[in-house]
Amino acid sequence: MTPFLPGATIGVLGGGQLGRMMAVCARQMGYRIVVLDPSARCPTAQVSDGVVVGALDDVEAARHLAHQVDVITLDTEHVPADVLAELEAIVPVRPGARVLRTIQDRLVQKQFLDGLGLAQAAWAPAGDAAELAAGLARVGRPAILKVRRAGYDGKGQVRINEGPEGPSRSIAADPVAQLARLRGEPAVVEAVVPFVREVSVVLARGLAGEIRIYPIAENVHRRHILHTTRAPAPMPEAQRARAEAMAVSVAEALGHVGVMAVEMFELAGGELLINEIAPRTHNSGHYTYGACATSQFEQHVRAVCGLPLGDPRALTGAVMVNLIGDLWAGGPPAWQHVLAVPEARLHLYGKYLAAPGRKMGHVVLLDDDAERALATAESLISRVSRA
Repeated sequence: MTPFLPGATIGVLGGGQLGRMMAVCARQMGYRIVVLDPSARCPTAQVSDGVVVGALDDVEAARHLAHQVDVITLDTEHVPADVLAELEAIVPVRPGARVLRTIQDRLVQKQFLDGLGLAQAAWAPAGDAAELAAGLARVGRPAILKVRRAGYDGKGQVRINEGPEGPSRSIAADPVAQLARLRGEPAVVEAVVPFVREVSVVLARGLAGEIRIYPIAENVHRRHILHTTRAPAPMPEAQRARAEAMAVSVAEALGHVGVMAVEMFELAGGELLINEIAPRTHNSGHYTYGACATSQFEQHVRAVCGLPLGDPRALTGAVMVNLIGDLWAGGPPAWQHVLAVPEARLHLYGKYLAAPGRKMGHVVLLDDDAERALATAESLISRVSRA
């Protein structure tokens, strides 16, 4: 298949920070970018050649974009798969509708993983009170109830705790009350997993099926939002190979093209359970922009354009820390503290409104001493806030 060489135009569905960082890399390589987003001032539009203003489920707006570009990709998996299917009749779409149909619905995603024989937390459908009761009998308590579609960063999920029967039961221990909090959204219920850490495998798969894998990352969350990532994660070689093999199995079974992240829980005995699949560039891969020979964003451009994949090897160790909107509570953060650290790289996303829990940027610390870099990251977070 003929590759799309520099000078071609890439369409991006969704104008968030992932699209922005990919667009920066693409333009450095000589590509043009046109983005579809509800906001003409979205982060990706600020660095693009053109913008189509429209919702991600607006088929006519998406078609308008498709007729301006040579290939389409996305910065979010929440673009309806049916929209991608419409666009595939106009231009190549990578990843395609088949990938998103599998990923967008948690129930379908879990059935897909079961079909591959890949380990994950015990789960069951929970579409109504009867299904939820049967599911809890299977997975036990405590458990997590999650909407099947559009949940992220802890949104669209609630915990069901253990608790006594009867009127003294707390809301958090009442399955029916917790199900009601999801407002009728179809859901699944999962066992709470006693994991010791979360790791993610970020890889790229090209048009011909070639695979490149980045150093595995170790993630720490706060309030369900990724706080820090360290890479490479300390891990025995055999464990690393198992994690990589699981992620490759997912990418190959989907026929995915582009960058993909597979998040996994690591248990105390070393067992790995797949938690989520993200068919796009990923927050836990931000460290690659500076720490690796080819960033995840350039790699994604290479994959969707049909170019040879780049070298994913690490040039240095790294720690990434997210900058959340809470840091803006007392005014613009004191960025001079970040810029005074030689190994720090500041990335701001160009979002106009800082809100609690909203990802506004990140800092990457290039340092082979991960413990030192983690300490520096925490120090910087405390120093930049003016609250």
